Amino acid sequence: MKRPLIVGVMGGGKASPEDADAAYRLGQLIANQGWVLLNGGRSAGIMEASAKGAQEQGGLTVGILPDDNYDMASAYVTIPVLTGMGSARNSINVLSSHVVVACPGGSGTISEIALGLKNNRPVILMNFDIGKIFENYRKQGVLHYEKTPEDVIEKIKKLRQIKE
Repeated sequence: MKRPLIVGVMGGGKASPEDADAAYRLGQLIANQGWVLLNGGRSAGIMEASAKGAQEQGGLTVGILPDDNYDMASAYVTIPVLTGMGSARNSINVLSSHVVVACPGGSGTISEIALGLKNNRPVILMNFDIGKIFENYRKQGVLHYEKTPEDVIEKIKKLRQIKE
């Protein structure tokens, strides 16, 4: 049995309306591809928007929650995973994803980018400028920059062709 592609969508618990709209659209597109959307599982920001977009298209959503209860879980997460690990759950987010898409966020999102790169996961920054700190990874072809959800989907398809 071939496992479906798991796309980790990372980003801030607070998001501008434009970033939330892009995350929602990305979630829709991920679901339309038949891929699984994995995120931090909370009912806030990029996590809520991307899960909502995917679930409304009939997609499967997995949320890796920092808590040991369901209080903060998004209603749009199909499979909530309680970790009780706080931000240490970022490792689970990244290691469980075949590709990581980082939307604008803060230090938690930056840590997920770094963990993805360290673990040789393709990381796509969607309209998220983090400067030149990881420039070597861009040169190695592990870090990618895209502006729109549609561009992200096309990049993932190209990356899959390279691996297959």
